[in-house]
Amino acid sequence: MPNFCAAPNCTCKSTQSDLAFFRFPRDPARCQRWVENCRRADLEDKTPDQLNKHYRLCAKHFETSMICRSSPYRTVLRDNAVPTIFDLTSHLNNPHSRHRKRIKELSEDEIRTLKQQKINEAFERERATQECNESNAQNAVSEQGGEGEKEKAAPLTLEERENKDYLKSLFEVLILMGKQNIPLDGHTVAELPKGVFASDNFQALLEYRINGGDEVLRKRFEMTAVNLEYCSKTQQKQMLEVCESCVREETLREVRDSHFFSIVTDEVVDIAGEEHLPVLVRFVDDSHNLREEFIGFLPYEADPEMLTVKFHETITEKWGLNMEYCRGQAYIVSSGFASKMKFVATRFLEKYPQAVYTLCSSCALNVWLAKSVPVVGVSIALGTMEEGNEEKGNELKEICRSQWTGRHDTFEVLVDLLQALVLCLDAVSSDSSVRWNNLIAGRAFVLSSALTDFDFIVTVVIMKNVLTFTRAFGRNLQGQTSDVFFAAGSLTAVLHSLNEVMENIEVYHEFWFEEATNLAAKLDVQIKLPGKFCRAQQGNFGPDLTSENYYREILSVPTVEHVIQELKDTFSEQHIKALKCLSLVPSVMGQLKFNTSEEHHADMFRNDLPNPDTLSAELHCWRIKWKHRGKDIELPATIYEALHLPDIKFFPNVYALLKVLCLLPVMKVEDEKYGLGRQRLKAYLRNTLTQHRSSNLALLNINLDIKHDLDLMVDTYMKLYPDKVEFQENCIRPNNSEVTENA
Repeated sequence: MPNFCAAPNCTCKSTQSDLAFFRFPRDPARCQRWVENCRRADLEDKTPDQLNKHYRLCAKHFETSMICRSSPYRTVLRDNAVPTIFDLTSHLNNPHSRHRKRIKELSEDEIRTLKQQKINEAFERERATQECNESNAQNAVSEQGGEGEKEKAAPLTLEERENKDYLKSLFEVLILMGKQNIPLDGHTVAELPKGVFASDNFQALLEYRINGGDEVLRKRFEMTAVNLEYCSKTQQKQMLEVCESCVREETLREVRDSHFFSIVTDEVVDIAGEEHLPVLVRFVDDSHNLREEFIGFLPYEADPEMLTVKFHETITEKWGLNMEYCRGQAYIVSSGFASKMKFVATRFLEKYPQAVYTLCSSCALNVWLAKSVPVVGVSIALGTMEEGNEEKGNELKEICRSQWTGRHDTFEVLVDLLQALVLCLDAVSSDSSVRWNNLIAGRAFVLSSALTDFDFIVTVVIMKNVLTFTRAFGRNLQGQTSDVFFAAGSLTAVLHSLNEVMENIEVYHEFWFEEATNLAAKLDVQIKLPGKFCRAQQGNFGPDLTSENYYREILSVPTVEHVIQELKDTFSEQHIKALKCLSLVPSVMGQLKFNTSEEHHADMFRNDLPNPDTLSAELHCWRIKWKHRGKDIELPATIYEALHLPDIKFFPNVYALLKVLCLLPVMKVEDEKYGLGRQRLKAYLRNTLTQHRSSNLALLNINLDIKHDLDLMVDTYMKLYPDKVEFQENCIRPNNSEVTENA
């Protein structure tokens, strides 16, 4: 939505100009000065909050001394900036024209007061400028030999300018490597003959740039010894951290401006031998678009209490986000990590009750439930399934369709295709021709052996039958907005069905086990107790212990109990109330015949509303607007469509509610181009070898379209590491005998 300038006789708008547009200040006194100078009578009765939210002035109305360009991409006003440049007469040339921005006529006394005010302002600005210059001169001092002598600040010397240009060249190369996913390291020591040195990728790119005509780098290194390193590993690491911080800050600044956000983590990944949690943030930007952006990796801690502390410290202290504004949290985890991340979610909920714990829209409910089941057999089965999904054979590609292990009916697909899959794997592993190499044939044999283990067969059959009760519920959660709304009301029925299964578990398990034995018979698999269990018991178990009884107690009972409890914990009363607020979406209203009660459910977000006292009346107007719409007007079907309505600004409470609701991780990102963070993360992990992964370079690669400010990076680096600015003569290239594996 474009920004229009609120100044009289000004027709500038953001879509037709590169001018910066500034909000009216929230400070009452300063805001009043802006309104008085604008000379618009219709703005005088509006509050500073209303003016800040809905009105802008373009840069044409401010003196250049009031505007700061802190970077090529960011323009800000000084703290005391007041607009003083206005066209208050051009409308007089056409007295019969109609003006939306009516100019207030001033009396003679008001004119005299205004003139005197401008004189005073000019005097104050001149005095402030003089004081600022004197202050800068006093602050730019240097101490020599403890004598405390002060000298006036001098402009940058030639050497200082060259250092800044040199650092800028280094940062440009690092950013290029990040965006193009070029690892820092080149050949390892084991790949080179003894006594031979080969530059790493960073060093090689610097040399290439020098040869390409970079005078700054050439001057720095033309007299350097051959065995001298251009940039030490320590300095590379420091500069990468600065790059990562500056790029991340561009996103975090938008998140803070939006106030409310949600936190989402993906599955634990290996970054250069260490486990990390990828962290993404959801927020609604100034253009009313829901975005999900990757903001970094968090080192994973085995202790859940320590993980919670580190997670909280990173979000609040390192990244500067206020968790009081967090309105949702979701964690996608691999098997074995679910209980720890649930511990983190519980701790956050205790401290921040508004941070609703939800399912993530990118993960099917049944897969998420299966990964959280605390049964070893289920974790092993899931690992085997993922291995099968990665098989490369052409025949297997037809069966193991892309992403089939992430579907709501994952276990049903596997049970239906298991026999064909095993036959295909057996054919690959026993093929004596050169069609398959030994590696693929070996993998096929191992996978076939795992799939024909009775423990695996009974596990997937029982999981298929248990998760049948949640399949439709989970599919609706990933459907349209109306599907999500009605899914919230069906949870009671799902839990009722699962409780009935639990009460009659012996009967249900008998049918499930019979299905597993029939499938095993087709695959010529012997029905038996797990070998690990038998070895542990050393044969000392009673004659009444059968395979059927064993799997009922060790698998069916704990699985059903866990699914029931997990649904209750995840879809809490607060979560369900939030989902029922989706009746605000006009298409859902229409399906409910406009007989809705959002006010009752929206009470949990009351403190997030700009005008909570008028919520009831505003909701009534919102319903009437859509109930009595024109015949040719379609009802918006998503939150995204509702947020982009031209008149949404006339419903500030509805806008605030919709904005918070779409932040819930269970709601999908409607416009795919704003949800690329997760896709790029997956692509980076898929395309980069584990030993070449870098958390710093990954952020640059995944956020390749974020504008970067080289000057800001250089200044930040010089402030953090003033002793590293000068070229270090002791940075000697190590020879092969001195290089360790870490280098």
